[in-house]
Amino acid sequence: MSKQAPTLAQVAKIAGVSQMTASRALNDKPGVSHETREAVLKIASDIGYVVNRSAQKLSGSRNGIIGIMTPVLDNHYVGELVVGVGRAARAQGYETLVYTLFDEDRHSHRSVLGLIKQFTDGVVAILPRESAYFNALAAANVPVVAIDQRCSLDGFPSVSVDSYGGAVRAVEHLAQLGHTRIGFVGGDESIEGVRDRRRGYLDALARLGLPSDPNLIAPGDLSQMRAFEAGSSLLALSEPPTAIFAVNDLSAFGVIAAAREQGLRVPRDLSVVGFDDIPMASQVHPPLTTIRQPFAQMGRAAVNTLLSQMENDDAIAPRIVLPTELIVRESTGPAPRYAVGTRRTKRSDHDRTTSR
Repeated sequence: MSKQAPTLAQVAKIAGVSQMTASRALNDKPGVSHETREAVLKIASDIGYVVNRSAQKLSGSRNGIIGIMTPVLDNHYVGELVVGVGRAARAQGYETLVYTLFDEDRHSHRSVLGLIKQFTDGVVAILPRESAYFNALAAANVPVVAIDQRCSLDGFPSVSVDSYGGAVRAVEHLAQLGHTRIGFVGGDESIEGVRDRRRGYLDALARLGLPSDPNLIAPGDLSQMRAFEAGSSLLALSEPPTAIFAVNDLSAFGVIAAAREQGLRVPRDLSVVGFDDIPMASQVHPPLTTIRQPFAQMGRAAVNTLLSQMENDDAIAPRIVLPTELIVRESTGPAPRYAVGTRRTKRSDHDRTTSR
């Protein structure tokens, strides 16, 4: 026979307080002295009492938990956003639970939504592409704020950054250094931010009167390995670029590795700009010039917007777009003085001279 779980009444009786006081202490509500709260929490821990979150939700009270939905966790960009949301939530007295959605084809919407409705008061969805989960969340009437996705669904506020403007600044920076042949390593075109960065790259070239050569655009998938292949293909052109703008920092790392593989030095022979400014960007060699996304600010904006939505605030901004910032480090420099297409020869001549 299984042992019956401890109840709130038992906790209250042992602590010598009312059930209402015990409940307030266990759920970190006001109106309870510090000494009483500590005593109740210790008794609950000693006898193995666990707060029944399902009962809380059925009674209309809040859990004090914000859910975070994301496809993956092994991603520097997502990791920074999760940290930003977590810190912002804690500053508002909330904890976070992370739900990873590895495979949408498994049709697990119902089970995931069941968990979300049972344990959380609202959701921050880090879903950069259109997802069936958005439809399911809308149908379930769950408060949601999306990050990195400008949702068209009613009632879904979003927080994103100015990817288009960031891409324009990246290209302008390279042009100011004298680069006229600027390549682009892209990513998954189903992601809105990726499309915006490609559009910003092309528009900036046109505005500056620089050539827009389709051969200078290489597809990627936001990974370092795929960007290594893309960068290698660009550098193998008969007229290779002297600078490359990569759609994210991981792709920029792959481009730098491709340049080294071909005996080129960054930034002497090739300048590289990334996008995101993940922590590793300042730690690689050379430190990466990149477009910074304000991860902490994105987290705060998402949490504050979600809390306003939970309070049924009619003044919620449907879309928040935060500015990006150009961070100049050592991976960009003046365009080479020698002619495009002769970089490898000149590099070899220089090496032979300096090695004597």
